[in-house]
Amino acid sequence: MSTEILMPALSPTMEEGRLAKWLVKEGDTVAAGDLLAEIETDKATMEFEAVDEGTIGKLLVAEGTDGVTVNTPIALLLDEGESAADLEAAAPAAPAEKAEAPAPAEAQAEAAPAQGYGRAPAPQAKAVPEGTAPPAPTDAEGNRILASPLARRIAAAKGLDLAQVTGSGPRGRIVRADVEAAAERAPAQAAAAPAPAAAASAPAQAATAMPTGPTAEQVKKMYEGRETEEIALDGMRRTVAERLTEAKQTIPHFYLRRSVTLDPLLALRKELNAKLEGRGVKLSVNDFIIKACALALQEVPDANAVWAGDRILRLTPSDVAVAVAVEGGLFTPVLQDAHQKSLSALSQEMKDLAARARDRKLAPHEYVGGSFAISNLGMYGIETFDAVINPPHGAILAVGAGVTQPVVQDDGTLGTATVMSMTLSVDHRVIDGALGAELLAAIVGHLENPLAMLA
Repeated sequence: MSTEILMPALSPTMEEGRLAKWLVKEGDTVAAGDLLAEIETDKATMEFEAVDEGTIGKLLVAEGTDGVTVNTPIALLLDEGESAADLEAAAPAAPAEKAEAPAPAEAQAEAAPAQGYGRAPAPQAKAVPEGTAPPAPTDAEGNRILASPLARRIAAAKGLDLAQVTGSGPRGRIVRADVEAAAERAPAQAAAAPAPAAAASAPAQAATAMPTGPTAEQVKKMYEGRETEEIALDGMRRTVAERLTEAKQTIPHFYLRRSVTLDPLLALRKELNAKLEGRGVKLSVNDFIIKACALALQEVPDANAVWAGDRILRLTPSDVAVAVAVEGGLFTPVLQDAHQKSLSALSQEMKDLAARARDRKLAPHEYVGGSFAISNLGMYGIETFDAVINPPHGAILAVGAGVTQPVVQDDGTLGTATVMSMTLSVDHRVIDGALGAELLAAIVGHLENPLAMLA
């Protein structure tokens, strides 16, 4: 019997991806470790390797196919002694067998590991029936319920009514975590509340759903007669849109602003770069900012935290994410243990991560995590701006350009200084005003006394 090769989960949050390119063709013999395909996740293009040997009997998904759900069969690997003709002969019988005796979800889950690979490691995915997701459901009034393909499959396997599930995604979209949480609550709710009460909650949920805005067709109609170009969303742009919409709709942002005098830092940077010239290292102002933020998170440990749904998760190390602009979107690679690294080590690591981010060659573990992020638009001449928090981070620092301006000096005389504006966007669920102010003061203190960061 042939073995199904399944769409793999190449990142912790991946629910679907794009099969960008096949690196094999039907009839090719492959061994464990051979490259099978290039798959685009929401952030990167990654290579998918074979974990078994055999002959490619059939490619089930064409190159360039978008929205391929994790665990969907994408190819068939022939067993020893089997041929492609055997697949063709068996194909007509498959639907009849399924129609006569559909296997229970539990039996399918047990059989799946023996018949396919590339399956997502998450235990809950094993109980999901194979194949495509069920069609998009509708509520009692006929309105479409927004739910991801994986959420629909899990709901179908667990017998959940999606009309009774509250979505936490953009525009109230139901995602996997919502369905799993609803499944855990279902027994307790069934014992505590009568069925009519549950049915009555559906209209209330529909009434409180967030507005979705005009449809694509409605927007296009507004511009009839005008020359336009329609640009399809790729995985990265779609993910950026969803996550930032989620951030602004669900995270209670507040903003703290400070200015920092950069002249001592610029003088030290110039001195250090002269000494490091022979080693091929050139420190940037951003390297100092990363180090200052990492040290500040250690000094204000209550601010080194993230929002974890129904609790706060406090981190011990300073894992600092830095926004990197790439074509079509952005990455936030994470510098782990940044408080323990020297300025030159941070500089070299950041340059490497940024270069691979622009080539979309980062592995998921390199851009997932962190408690705090930095977005620096100073190199573009932007003097001040407010950044959107990247969930589940507790805060993000928006850094503007250093500008020479008149200042009143300590002795009361008028002089000039290079001044940089910074805005700290804070998640009020994680960090209160006074704590955020303490964190920002610590960052400013390190930037205005940079020698202490060399200790």
